Amino acid sequence: MALHRILVADDEESMRWVLSKALRKKGYTVDLAADGNEALRQVREQSYDLAIVDIKMPGMSGLDFLDKAREVRSDLLVVVMTAEASMKNAVEAMKRGAYDYITKPFDLEVVDAIIEKVSRARDVTNQVSLLKQELKDRYQVEKNIVGNSPAMREVYKTIGKVAVSDVTVLIQGESGTGKELIARAIHFNSSRLGKPFVAINCAAIPKDLLESELFGSERGAFTGATERKTGKFEQANHGTIFLDEIGDMPLDLQAKILRVLQEQEITRIGGSQNLQVDVRVVAATNQELLEKVRNREFREDLFYRLNVVPIHLVPLRERREDIQPLVEYFLARASAELEAQPKQCSDEAMELLCNHSWPGNVRELENTIKRAVILSNDPLLTPADFGGLFDRQETIHAVPQEQQSLEAIVEAKLRSSMNGIEKLDKGDIYDRVLEQVERPLIRFTLEKTRGNQVRAADILGINRNTLRKKINDLGIQLKKD
Repeated sequence: MALHRILVADDEESMRWVLSKALRKKGYTVDLAADGNEALRQVREQSYDLAIVDIKMPGMSGLDFLDKAREVRSDLLVVVMTAEASMKNAVEAMKRGAYDYITKPFDLEVVDAIIEKVSRARDVTNQVSLLKQELKDRYQVEKNIVGNSPAMREVYKTIGKVAVSDVTVLIQGESGTGKELIARAIHFNSSRLGKPFVAINCAAIPKDLLESELFGSERGAFTGATERKTGKFEQANHGTIFLDEIGDMPLDLQAKILRVLQEQEITRIGGSQNLQVDVRVVAATNQELLEKVRNREFREDLFYRLNVVPIHLVPLRERREDIQPLVEYFLARASAELEAQPKQCSDEAMELLCNHSWPGNVRELENTIKRAVILSNDPLLTPADFGGLFDRQETIHAVPQEQQSLEAIVEAKLRSSMNGIEKLDKGDIYDRVLEQVERPLIRFTLEKTRGNQVRAADILGINRNTLRKKINDLGIQLKKD
């Protein structure tokens, strides 16, 4: 049902009563007004899908109301009622923008037919508007996903494979890696293009409000529920819902999400009717959900329902080859958005940007570039234009240890001790670094195998004799039981 709230304005109490009773019986929320001024006040205070107004009312006529109401809400559809079936009234009403015109007395079936027609018209209007926005968003998404690193190429391949089906997708990655962009790319490349894409951040909404946001509520379901509310799942019907930061969702609500995935139906808060929904679910999190499952903070059955196709977005520090094209893209976009002089990075600034660890990932890089474009008067950006970003030690340590890759940790350590390495003799760096990585690796593996060298060699993927030689060369002390 496309229509929800209807305004009826007529100075005859009996007409208001008949129409309100008939419309409420069909499930519409109906507000009443006894004259044009009161009707206009309500239009200013509430959002209506349709207004049914009498042409002759005290204070302000229905035609004058039509003029003023459309100034407030240009998309408001108005049906005019009149007891005088004159051509003049009909022509004047339609000239002023009325959607339709009915003559009193009329059968309620006439009102039903008009509302059905209004509902279809709204559906078409909404569909056209949605398609325009979808195409615009799709263009923006395809422009915004920048990167040709091996990690991003794998993401693109996965998008292509899953977009054509309705499987549930779980996108995991640190904050700022672009999880919503990937979710939108999946939607825009699917058969659901032209249908709604509805995003909700589960961490940004208080727990006691999240359920009504997702599933909607009936009038009177709780204090302050003065009208029926459509939830995100209903809004996303036939389209895609993106549940961002799902790791922060309360356990009791997780059970209800699981039911939606299993049964494809919802129940509004305070309601008893089960509503069928056809929704594709894409979820995202910056947390380690398996760890939360082990700690009983996330339902195991829901995790496996969501994790049908996992997509992992690696942090920007692990795909450094994408930094330069991202910088160039953000420079061009910021200059265009801010109507600023086009800017470029000097070789020194680009090198520093590419070597930075970016704990805030792509989002941090974008904001850094935008700030530099705003503050710099020079068309060529230098390291000085980046606000002391590189005056401190690499910010890899700002990222929680468990979220860092071994490669990123080693790289940061090398950078922080680069002065010492530069003093080593030529040809000695490789052996020195390799030795410092090998020693803890072999010691750790032997620890895990309780000194069993055969098992340790098998785990490491090397020959037992090679392992024994490395133990001796690296001076690893074997523990005796």
